[in-house]
Amino acid sequence: MLGSDPLDKAFSGKRSYLRIGDRNKIREHYTISRGTEPESETRIGNGNYIMTSGHIAHNCVLGDNIVVASCALVAGYAELEDQAFISGGVVIHQYSKIGRLAMVGGNTRVNSDLPPYFLYSDFNVAAKGLNIVGLKRAGFTAEQVKLLKTAFRILYRSGLKREDALQRIEAELPGEHTRHLVAFIRASKRGICGAGVSREEQA
Repeated sequence: MLGSDPLDKAFSGKRSYLRIGDRNKIREHYTISRGTEPESETRIGNGNYIMTSGHIAHNCVLGDNIVVASCALVAGYAELEDQAFISGGVVIHQYSKIGRLAMVGGNTRVNSDLPPYFLYSDFNVAAKGLNIVGLKRAGFTAEQVKLLKTAFRILYRSGLKREDALQRIEAELPGEHTRHLVAFIRASKRGICGAGVSREEQA
C-alpha cells in the first residue's frame, strides 16, 4: 500500500504526498506512508529495491540504489543516503540518518546516526569496520578503501575525542569520501553510534 495515511496521531487528514522516483522495485506486503504535516512528503529516490513485509513511515527520505530487505521497519523522518543496505529485520528509530554505502546487519536496532561506508551490527547498533564488499561493488579503488579503513581506525580505535579524530582525518586523509564522512558526522544531530568488537578482534 503506497501513499497510505501516516501512522501518526498528529496527522490532521490534510493533503500530503509520497513521491517515488524511477526504476524502483517494491515487493508485496509493504506499506509506505505519505507525510504527516500538510503539504509535506515522504520521498523515495531512484533504483531502490524494497523487499517484502515492511514499512517506511511518514516523512522519510531515501536516496538512490538502496536495498531494504524483508521485514525492515523505518520510522518517521529517517534518512537513508544512496546505496545503503538495510538487512532483514532491522528497525530504524525516527530521525535516524544512515550514510551512503553503509550496511546494517540483520535484526539490528538503529537508534543513532550511522556514518557512511561502514558495516554495522548487534542488537544495539555498533560500528564493526568497513563495508568492504559494498565499496568494491560500487567501484571504489584499493587506495580509496585504504583511506576509509584508516579513517575508521582513527574515528573508532584511536581513543581520540570525536572532533580531534575528525581533524586528524581531514589533515591526513584528504579525499572526496573522507570529506563526506567528516561532513556527515559533524552534521549529525542525534550523534553517531559507538564501536563494537570487530570480527578480527573476535577471532
